[in-house]
Amino acid sequence: MSYESMVQAASGDGGSSPALVPILCFFLVMGLVQVIRPQLLWRLNSRLQRGWVKNPEATEPTEKGYAMQRVVGVLFLAMAVWMLVRAV
Repeated sequence: MSYESMVQAASGDGGSSPALVPILCFFLVMGLVQVIRPQLLWRLNSRLQRGWVKNPEATEPTEKGYAMQRVVGVLFLAMAVWMLVRAV
């Protein structure tokens, strides 16, 4: 039994879910935002801190923190693209 046939047998119907492509496209958009404008994600998420943190504005990352978010965003984009190519 070849590797391809084992993977197809293990996956059940051998196809992917129809909801997988739109979800991966959403992940691509989120990854692009994380690479291009990580400050936008911080602004959106800082609203969630309002009841938990005394001063949410004081938790903004430094430039090094934003650079790290961009690096993680590039890795995230690479994985999302790889998954999208495999799904289609």
